[in-house]
Amino acid sequence: EEIARITSKVKGCGVEDPVRVTSVAGVRLSQAATVDCSIAKALNAWVDDVAQPAFDGQLVEMQVAAHYICRSRNNVKGAKVSEHGRGRALDISAFILSNGKVLTVQSDFNRLLRRIYKAGCSYFRTTLGPGSDGYHEDHFHFDTSARSGGAYCR
Repeated sequence: EEIARITSKVKGCGVEDPVRVTSVAGVRLSQAATVDCSIAKALNAWVDDVAQPAFDGQLVEMQVAAHYICRSRNNVKGAKVSEHGRGRALDISAFILSNGKVLTVQSDFNRLLRRIYKAGCSYFRTTLGPGSDGYHEDHFHFDTSARSGGAYCR
C-alpha cells in the first residue's frame, strides 16, 4: 500500500516513496512494515525464491523486529543514520510455520536458518545476523543501502 512521503527534521531520515507492507510472497508480516519499494521487492523475491522453498512451503509468517524508524546505526549516539531511517531496512527475528512451530533467530540459528540468511546476500545490499557484529545476534538485518561496491554480508 502506497503511503504519504515521510519527512524528518533529522538530516538523512525520511522516505520519498514509502509503502506499508503486510505480507510478501503470500507470507504475513507480524506487523505492517513501512519501507521503500526496494526493500519490499527484495524481501518478496527472497521469500519467494529462498525462504518459502527452504521451509517446504510451510512458512506463514515472519516476525518483524524493526522497519522504518529515524535513528542512528545500532542506536549509537553520533553514528550515521541507519538504513532504517531511510526506509531501506527490515529486521526479521522469527519464522512461523503452518504447524505453529516458531523458529527464532536467537534460539534456532541452525543449518536451515544459516542457509536462508546467507542466501540473502544475493537479494540485499547488506545482511547482518548472528556473529556479524554483536548488534544482530537475535535477528536478520536486511537492507538495500545505496552505497557503492558489492553486497556487504557478515
